[in-house]
Amino acid sequence: MRDLTLSPASVVVGLDGSRSALDAALWAVDEAVSRDIPLRLVYAIDPDQSSASEPNDAAGDLAAAETAVRDAVAAVESTEKPVKIEMEILRARPARALIDASASAAMLCLGDTGSRHRAQGRIGSTAAEVTASAHCPVAIVRDHDARPRRGDWVVAEIEGSPVGNRILQHASEEARLREAPLRVLTSWQTRFTDVYNNRPVAEGNRSAKAQLDRQLAKWKKRYPDLDVEPIVVHGNTLNYLTEHADSVRLLVVGRERARGIRDLVGPPGYASLHEAGCSVLICQPHAVL
Repeated sequence: MRDLTLSPASVVVGLDGSRSALDAALWAVDEAVSRDIPLRLVYAIDPDQSSASEPNDAAGDLAAAETAVRDAVAAVESTEKPVKIEMEILRARPARALIDASASAAMLCLGDTGSRHRAQGRIGSTAAEVTASAHCPVAIVRDHDARPRRGDWVVAEIEGSPVGNRILQHASEEARLREAPLRVLTSWQTRFTDVYNNRPVAEGNRSAKAQLDRQLAKWKKRYPDLDVEPIVVHGNTLNYLTEHADSVRLLVVGRERARGIRDLVGPPGYASLHEAGCSVLICQPHAVL
């Protein structure tokens, strides 16, 4: 086991030996470099899934953990970016260990599927549990590619509230970091049932866009170099993701959104995320900017 003196702030990556976790580590490098803070690689050996009472099994668990950490370090170092790496191996439930680590983290980065969930093609249970309780923003990373694709967007889903401003702050920083256009999305549902009358929908779109334009005005002044465009969706975010699967690189949402965890991280939203191939950054209600 490694017992390191850790910096008070870092970008934390949860490792489990999966390819998905390596993608998360690589995705997190730029986050750490941009903040000039360490990248902390954490591997938790789950006591419920191992036999610590058997010396051979305990040694095997530790060897697997060290291999996973060593592979992640090698992958990060291969980027040749100036990032300080910290490592920690501990015996604890992975979700609990990562939630505890998030208390002093600037961001927590996880792979979208754990090593035991890849075959089922669904979000790992650890990622879902951590996202619901973490103390900092959580990035769920899918298929990291250091080469940006032309037309890739960062999409922020907001509401007209202070929480929306927090999401905009994170989304703006991510867009600038990744040299990507920012699309700011607000969605609404109609209460009208007359499918032959388009007037209520048009009026609803105009009202929502006017409100969104007002909210974006100060952000355009703050980041004049950023390509920002408002998007009003009559429907929901998952429909938008499906329709623009080839363009969305990162989705930024707030945890307090009613469907933020259930639809975007849990099974109901996984089909849309899989189709879009985008990562998701979930901003916590009380995260410090």
